[in-house]
Amino acid sequence: MTSTGVHTILGQSGLKRFAELDQNNKVQVMYVWIDGSGEHCRCKTKTVDFEPTEASQLPVWNFDGSSTGQAVGKNSDVFIKPVALFRDPLRGGKNKLVLCEAFNYEMKPVATNKRATCMAAMEKCKDQKPWFGIEQEYTLLDLDGYPLGWPKGGFPQPQGPYYCGVGGGRVVGREVVEAHYRACLYAGIKIAGTNAEVMPAQWEFQIGPCEGIEEGDHLWMARFLLARICEEAGIIASLDPKPIPGDWNGAGAHCNFSTECMRQENGLPAIEEAVDKLSKRHDYHIRMYDPNEGRDNERRLTGAHETSDIHTFSAGVANRGCSIRIPRQCSADKKGYLEDRRPSSNCDPYSVTEAMITTCCF
Repeated sequence: MTSTGVHTILGQSGLKRFAELDQNNKVQVMYVWIDGSGEHCRCKTKTVDFEPTEASQLPVWNFDGSSTGQAVGKNSDVFIKPVALFRDPLRGGKNKLVLCEAFNYEMKPVATNKRATCMAAMEKCKDQKPWFGIEQEYTLLDLDGYPLGWPKGGFPQPQGPYYCGVGGGRVVGREVVEAHYRACLYAGIKIAGTNAEVMPAQWEFQIGPCEGIEEGDHLWMARFLLARICEEAGIIASLDPKPIPGDWNGAGAHCNFSTECMRQENGLPAIEEAVDKLSKRHDYHIRMYDPNEGRDNERRLTGAHETSDIHTFSAGVANRGCSIRIPRQCSADKKGYLEDRRPSSNCDPYSVTEAMITTCCF
């Protein structure tokens, strides 16, 4: 399938003419939800007669779940309930994006709706004020599935000059990264920063600090915007944990976590207690940290390339080869947070944050 003809006829300037037309006092709201893969978003747009200020003001809608892997054809309707509202950087103006939960005909969460159980868990420990920050790594690919800027059928120079790199031959795709960064800021997503990663064409953005369910909401919407911006650029943002086999870094979604107790003076014992609890539930966390219960992450967590071994729990101060890293500054200050380096780049952040508080807070 090609869009060359459309681009030839309209081009960006031609499309812009239509985007600037008056909307006749109507507002476009793009409903976004997680599909049956548990890794990708779907979306469709509804016209409303007002500018919503809260997700709860918008109606429950539905879609054909048999086309997203979430229902069968003879009972295909899946309901989507708005839960988190954002400004729309794609359409601008009063238009909105709304993240939705998906429910079956009995109004029970579908299999890939991990938000429902996460929300229930967050409510149980909200007095501990759990904060999260997730470092989302991803790889930019051409439409042929090969990393952007790599010589076709070959490889660039070995890893070394690319991490936080600057200049031609060291980084590729910065225009997309900057567009995504600005779009997230406009939308109201809590994006904390970006950087080029160790493998060329690989990047990272960070979401947080967020309290409770907000981490999953904001990361999913940031992923959606990244996919849409790459769509317009004619490339792909891959969340594959090991997009290129061999001596190349994989992609993760490191989860930074703390409770109010950990952040207070002399909070280090609380951090160390959480690490001890995590050590006793390693297998549970591995299952929760990628949508295929560890099978995707197994290609990444080899014990090489700044990862821990998937079969072994480890922890250390400033050690990026461990399952859990306590930052050097937190060790020195005797308070702060811990970093769980095990989540895969294609993890569901609701599952990751739910697992973290289930183990550390309950």
